[in-house]
Amino acid sequence: MGVALLDRRGRKLELTAEGETLARCLIEGFGTIALTVEALTGADASRPLQISVTPTFAAAWLMPRLPGFREIHPDINLMIDPSARVQPMEPGGFDMALRYGDGQWPGLDSELLIRSPIVVVAAPDLVGDRPVTSPADLRDYHWLQELGTNEATEWFAQHGVDRDAGRGYTALPGNHMLEAARAGQGVAIVAGVFVEPDIQAGRLRKLFEDKLEKGYHIVTRPGVPRPPLKAFLTWLRREAAKT
Repeated sequence: MGVALLDRRGRKLELTAEGETLARCLIEGFGTIALTVEALTGADASRPLQISVTPTFAAAWLMPRLPGFREIHPDINLMIDPSARVQPMEPGGFDMALRYGDGQWPGLDSELLIRSPIVVVAAPDLVGDRPVTSPADLRDYHWLQELGTNEATEWFAQHGVDRDAGRGYTALPGNHMLEAARAGQGVAIVAGVFVEPDIQAGRLRKLFEDKLEKGYHIVTRPGVPRPPLKAFLTWLRREAAKT
């Protein structure tokens, strides 16, 4: 190739920058080949299906429905990581993720599962019937946002509001954030699909709704899904169609 891949200095042997780049590509390429062969032959069917999902999605949507999947596929082992951290989708690691956004994740395949706008909600005991006509009207309230996410920060930036000029905010896991919002501890920014039952029941009041075309997506590596993942994806799509 006309480039040095190894740097030999005395007894020490190191990769050059070009060598490191090629090594990463080879590891990823051979890893993909191995996973594809395993998927086609069923060799890794017993490996637990690893799923990355935000705490809010896990608590409010996935977990209440999961017993239905267990009834259909009791032989498939699951490992669910309820974290807001964006996990790497590497061969032998996480099989899929459920992420909120516009579906643009370079190098990965994405499929819209549930379309949901971002909404701003609060308990009636907190805001009462006070007219709210501008995001700035909410600056004097304490705010709640899901730990590790940036929906609240982005929402404030889009509407030109300085959130820190109010009464601060608390970042906490999504399921606890929803509990805190219902208890009137602050105003929350969350995907609408999770709080629609609360809004209908009067536990939360919807103050604003963002109409951007976003939602929760199935995110996977390109290639043939192994049998457990294929079964889980089929079940997910059926459940989403009922939502």
